[in-house]
Amino acid sequence: MTGPAPGGPLVQARGVGVRIGRHELLSGVDLELSPGEILSLIGPNGAGKTTLVRVLLGVLKPSAGRVVRRPGLVVGYVPQRLHLDPTLPLPVRHFLALGSRRRDPAPLRAALAEVGAGHLERALMSELSGGEFQRATLARALLRDPDLLILDEPAQGVDFTGQLELYALIERVRDERGCGVLLVSHDLHVVMAATDRVICLNRHVCCAGQPEAVSRHPEYLNLFGAHAARGVAIYTHAHDHAHDLAGAVVESDAEPADQDGQMAAAEGIRHAR
Repeated sequence: MTGPAPGGPLVQARGVGVRIGRHELLSGVDLELSPGEILSLIGPNGAGKTTLVRVLLGVLKPSAGRVVRRPGLVVGYVPQRLHLDPTLPLPVRHFLALGSRRRDPAPLRAALAEVGAGHLERALMSELSGGEFQRATLARALLRDPDLLILDEPAQGVDFTGQLELYALIERVRDERGCGVLLVSHDLHVVMAATDRVICLNRHVCCAGQPEAVSRHPEYLNLFGAHAARGVAIYTHAHDHAHDLAGAVVESDAEPADQDGQMAAAEGIRHAR
């Protein structure tokens, strides 16, 4: 995977808290995302993931802390839910053009081709499969030529094979465009294998770091159970190295049998107190 590019973060959250009435939705959340990085935000339902996304987008003002965005930052956003009237005969090409003054169809066709959906240009949105619908919404987000791509539950309604293809596509978009990507999901297994770094959220940051290290962290296991960590292991690769606090590769002479016990410490896991 391509690592973060130099030049500073695209967006930073420092000590972000959100309180509505007596309900605390987020508390003391820190987050930083760099160009060329895929960061996965995972957590159970009700953990505050979508609330945090709204704060990062500037739609919701935090009750505490602050968010700093790179000047001129362009964000492409794929929402968790997008309800279209199923009786509306809306072709994909018209969906992509909604809210745009562009008359040239070439950018629309290029965006659809980039996500492997060029053949859907004239198809109706109401007739698309879950995977096709997500590709169309991703194409629409890419039309903004974003510096930061935020995908809230992008695999929702997509079968397992489609999820694998979708996350491979997202990784390819990152590689080709160099944009930062924030993935929000509770589809742990595939997401954990398709990311550079993970933040586990449950109204506060429980743990954060390299995917394999997070999957072994006690807070992660408390939230998702040991079976989740075993499931993630299916998608991980054999290591002959470890990672330091910054995620850089550190060569290791340890025997393979010993590396699992060293993984959490070697990969620089951070536990938020």
